[in-house]
Amino acid sequence: MMLERVLLLTLILSFVITVILSPIFIPFLRRLKFGQSIREEGPKSHQKKSGTPTMGGLMILLSILVSSLFVSFQFLSLSMDVLLLLLVTIGFGVLGFIDDFIKVVMKRNLGLTSKQKLIGQLVVAVLFYLGLRNMGLSTEVTIPATSLSIDFGWFYLPLVIVMLVGASNAVNLTDGLDGLVAGTGAIAFGAFAIIAWATNYFEVAIFSAAVVGAVLGFLVFNSHPAKVFMGDTGSLALGGAIAAIAIMAKQEILLIIIGGVFVIETLSVIIQVISFKTRGKRIFKMSPLHHHYELSGWSEWRVVVTFWTVGLLFAMLAIYLEVWIT
Repeated sequence: MMLERVLLLTLILSFVITVILSPIFIPFLRRLKFGQSIREEGPKSHQKKSGTPTMGGLMILLSILVSSLFVSFQFLSLSMDVLLLLLVTIGFGVLGFIDDFIKVVMKRNLGLTSKQKLIGQLVVAVLFYLGLRNMGLSTEVTIPATSLSIDFGWFYLPLVIVMLVGASNAVNLTDGLDGLVAGTGAIAFGAFAIIAWATNYFEVAIFSAAVVGAVLGFLVFNSHPAKVFMGDTGSLALGGAIAAIAIMAKQEILLIIIGGVFVIETLSVIIQVISFKTRGKRIFKMSPLHHHYELSGWSEWRVVVTFWTVGLLFAMLAIYLEVWIT
């Protein structure tokens, strides 16, 4: 079978698995009373979402796991690339699940402490790095659209940690509106699938396609008004996955461009906190940035579609820099 068809098959299979699982899984989550609690300080319009089933990220994780392994065994061979990508995705997903479980089931709204979450993220990141070292993956970082590269040597470990922890938290911060992360995630992972394919990282492209299918299938039920939320189970996993893909495909710098929406959302939180602590004033009506636009009178759907569009522009820029220019 042509490799292009394998890529398409992976996407379709992952999509179908999620779409089939969701009508079964959502009522199950509702019966278990795994409902989302909404912050009182958030936009008032969000209070009606209270009780919507969360932890839907489990469906995304299962879909990615089954589709990527099935395609690898059936048409390629199970490579270390796929195993390492699954390590990060499932590892961060488990961490998110524990956080969700504490918040939803044990009724402790803050979930894991920041320190506990960071320790878990560091453990997964170090294991991932050790796997990279075992594979002999280069520690060089190439500057997009150029032939220039910088060898980080032993400093590549801190880079891997910053990328994985930063990306997982950035996607987690962005997950605040119906369909926002699912849509921007599908675009971002789609861009990485194209770039990985064009640069001969076929296993990474296959895994990226599996994620695209999973989040698109989830979007069917997560678009406004959402019938299910992915929770930290999904957002932490997707954030870790996109950073791991960037590292495996040797596109570390492009992560900043492809994940531009996630970067902007994170910067809005950082700017807000710094401004309030130093000046006693807020720059935005609320952070992350998507809440600012909501409180400025935009409908939730308008905010989401606008962010999707910005994400698409970032993805097109990255593809242009890496595929067409080089």
